[in-house]
Amino acid sequence: MSSLLRSFVLEFKSALAEDTINLTALRELSFSGIPHEEGIRSLCWKILLNYLPLDQTLWESFLKKQREVYSQFLREMIIQPGIAKANLGLSRADVTLEDHPLNPNPDSRWNTYFKDNEILLQIDKDVRRLYPDMAFFQRPTEYPCQLILDPQNDYETLRRRVEQTTLKAQTVNRNRSGVTNVSSPGKALNLYPSNEYEVLPNGSEAHWEVVERILFIYAKLNPGIAYVQGMNEIVGPIYYTFATDPSSQWKEHAEADTFFCFTNLMSENRDNFIKSLDDSQCGITCKMESVYSMLKEKDLELFLKLEEQNIKPQYFTFRWLTLLLSQEFLLPDVIRIWDTLFSDKDRFHFLLLVCCAMLM
Repeated sequence: MSSLLRSFVLEFKSALAEDTINLTALRELSFSGIPHEEGIRSLCWKILLNYLPLDQTLWESFLKKQREVYSQFLREMIIQPGIAKANLGLSRADVTLEDHPLNPNPDSRWNTYFKDNEILLQIDKDVRRLYPDMAFFQRPTEYPCQLILDPQNDYETLRRRVEQTTLKAQTVNRNRSGVTNVSSPGKALNLYPSNEYEVLPNGSEAHWEVVERILFIYAKLNPGIAYVQGMNEIVGPIYYTFATDPSSQWKEHAEADTFFCFTNLMSENRDNFIKSLDDSQCGITCKMESVYSMLKEKDLELFLKLEEQNIKPQYFTFRWLTLLLSQEFLLPDVIRIWDTLFSDKDRFHFLLLVCCAMLM
């Protein structure tokens, strides 16, 4: 470690050693980038995303409570419905005249199950291709969720739900000549493009499976927004940062901590994913136009050139803003940009400035 980096790390350690953390000072320090060494970035992100309280004396009890809450989410939304579904082969108690697989009633448990499957398949397709240029998300996690993998729990896992849904159905394609093709949907959807994307054996799980679970729980708890394509690109860098923490004490609970930090970030960013709000003052259209308004102030010549060529902000800023630039740069650069983004009190105004700087 160079002397410059060492002094940088010491500054952060000093700021994080206070019983009550000075958030203003931590933000100023973090704006220029946060060192990954000794788990400093992981810890700072948890504070900057309003997950950890500023009073360090509360951390132990707070984290214990939050992780128990997340375990309860897993039991209620994955394990218990999975047990009920697994038992259907033994007992048909869940299939009644009032509630059965063909029941269109929105309150039907079967209807809910099938809708959840639609969301799960979309999440599954997206998380399998998360950062395909990196092997990390395909590798097994050191800390698989024991609650999920407990062999005493005979239930339908998310992994099994995806496999059954994709293997039982077949995709029928009719071309213009009237010729019909029947193919496996796994192949049609390119769900398993190569061996490296295949699931790991029982008893272990890949990092992408952890991300899938986080997004599924989020979708279940937020039915108004559920899951929208692109959320995987936001949760990915957060999970990667927490799951590569040098401290096993933090790394072991990366899943639960990622879920709550992602939820907090989405509470600020969720309007960008709600289509009905697109044209409102808080919607994505207004933010895209703000990039051009800012560009007009900073570089009038460039602004006029883009206007002259009819290049609208919607062509490129939609992805920049909704995904917080996570698809525009390599992961290490995304993480560095997010250090500054998370440390800025008015973080989404700062994002507009970055977009404007990219154009210039």
